[in-house]
Amino acid sequence: MSFVDAHDFPVDLVLRVLGIPASTYYDWWARQATPSRRQLEDAELLEMIVKIRTAHEFAGAYGSPRVWLQLRRQGVRCGRKRVERIMRANGLQGAFLRKGWKGGSTKPNPRHIAAPGLVDRNFTATAPNRLWVADLTRIMTGEGVLWLASVRDAFSNKVVGWATAARADTGLVLTALDYALRSRNVQDG
Repeated sequence: MSFVDAHDFPVDLVLRVLGIPASTYYDWWARQATPSRRQLEDAELLEMIVKIRTAHEFAGAYGSPRVWLQLRRQGVRCGRKRVERIMRANGLQGAFLRKGWKGGSTKPNPRHIAAPGLVDRNFTATAPNRLWVADLTRIMTGEGVLWLASVRDAFSNKVVGWATAARADTGLVLTALDYALRSRNVQDG
């Protein structure tokens, strides 16, 4: 309909050539002049959506589910599909996985030889501090990725040391191991 307004020809002539009834054009024109209550609410919702997305460091990662949850936390009552529709209509989308993405966070070195398993996959212990098991976990937070390194005693199944960092490196794992050694008062030797 904006095509009709964009040209200097008489409106009736353009509508007749395009085969559009005049009532359709004038109805559209009236809706543009006085938007409905829903259109006004959608405009307010769009402002809130843009504020939520710009308030976070990873604004591009906030898709409709996260935005909808944040709106609910703020006390705004609206449907998830409505948020999705408004975002789609305004070209806003969250992060998405690329086609063919495998989901790994590290790239293994093909020339690397794996260390031998010292316990032959037998993770049971007969006494405390005989066998510790370590793990490195990636946790997605609202502010980005957080890495958690933990050391667990296989006998008691309790975490004896842990550390967190923004990067998964050797220092993170060594910090967790140092924490475990100090918490269990284990001496070298």
